[in-house]
Amino acid sequence: MHQVTSYKTREWELTEYEIAEFKPKKTKYALVTPIINEGERFKRLLRETKGYSKLLDIIIADGGSNDGSTNKKFLKGNGVRTLLVKTGPGRLGAQLRMAFAYAMWQGYEGVITMDGNGKDDTDSLASFISALENGYDYVQGSRFIRGGRAVNTPLIRLFAIRFLFSPILSLGARHWFTDVTNGHRAYSKKLLTHPKLKLFRNIFANYEILFYITARATRLGLKAKEIPVVRKYPKGKTPTKIIGFTKIMDVILSAIKASIGYYNP
Repeated sequence: MHQVTSYKTREWELTEYEIAEFKPKKTKYALVTPIINEGERFKRLLRETKGYSKLLDIIIADGGSNDGSTNKKFLKGNGVRTLLVKTGPGRLGAQLRMAFAYAMWQGYEGVITMDGNGKDDTDSLASFISALENGYDYVQGSRFIRGGRAVNTPLIRLFAIRFLFSPILSLGARHWFTDVTNGHRAYSKKLLTHPKLKLFRNIFANYEILFYITARATRLGLKAKEIPVVRKYPKGKTPTKIIGFTKIMDVILSAIKASIGYYNP
């Protein structure tokens, strides 16, 4: 386990992980991309984000890929600063916590997150940086506000986001958000280390951490906004890691729990 020892992190709960650094820190903000076996989708995304490597240090939060997409030579050649590989328990939430902890340990002022499956448009990255520079703590990308676009989104997902997840979490937040399941976001250092948020807990093993931040950040007085983004699904079968009735219900229950304060410290 990599033990973070600075920034008052003794109480942070982190999974075990390994670090491969390819170059030193150069930028104010980091781009964190969580992945697991995204294959060519991730490779295409990385080629697109390479052009932003002068504005954002790119950090890959790998959940244990074995498809060859995290070849270190390829990552280094495409602008990646650091590869973090989760070796302990947990899923998405564990990946994000290890990346957030690393980013704070390295001294970044904020983190932008972008899924590794190629659905997000890299053109939005400059807008996320601008929002952080203007003092926002939580910046939610939305395909549903003016300037955003939802491309090939399955109807069942559109319905769930617009009429289930967004109302549930907005009610908890007392702030209207339109696209709460979208992982294309930005977080300030103030949010990530907020003593009343306490993100670094093992209870956030999967999607809970995303819902919790949405429901809790504005309640703590953190400054939030949505910005328009494009989220594009490929035609045909929808790639997803949420398969089966039980997993779907677990995700819905996590959103409800976040809204009613179940995860609050």
